[in-house]
Amino acid sequence: MAETKKILYMQTSGTDTPERLYSPLILAQTAKAMGVDATVYFLGMGLKNLVKEEAEKVKIGEFPTLLEVLKQAASQGVKIMACQQSMQLFGGEIQADDLLDEAVIAGAATLNDLALEADTVLSF
Repeated sequence: MAETKKILYMQTSGTDTPERLYSPLILAQTAKAMGVDATVYFLGMGLKNLVKEEAEKVKIGEFPTLLEVLKQAASQGVKIMACQQSMQLFGGEIQADDLLDEAVIAGAATLNDLALEADTVLSF
């Protein structure tokens, strides 16, 4: 039996660049539909996308809100991960309770492991 392929999307863009936010989520949903294990890891300014109030403000064109797309991706099995060290960068401004329920907080070692295990890594 063939091993499942893995793809890692790293989201470093924040809510100030909304045109860059949908791509990793749409691509990750497509990967899941293709039978690929997909993870989106949010770090740096990208972490702000996982703050409930921020994600529901982002909407471009005919797409649903970023919050809706995040929830849809998670419901399809896309792993949504929040960088613990990035939370510290914001000096306590972002706490675990501020993040979407779908987000799993993970550290730098987890990101390194995900990158080493992935067949492909893309950054946004």
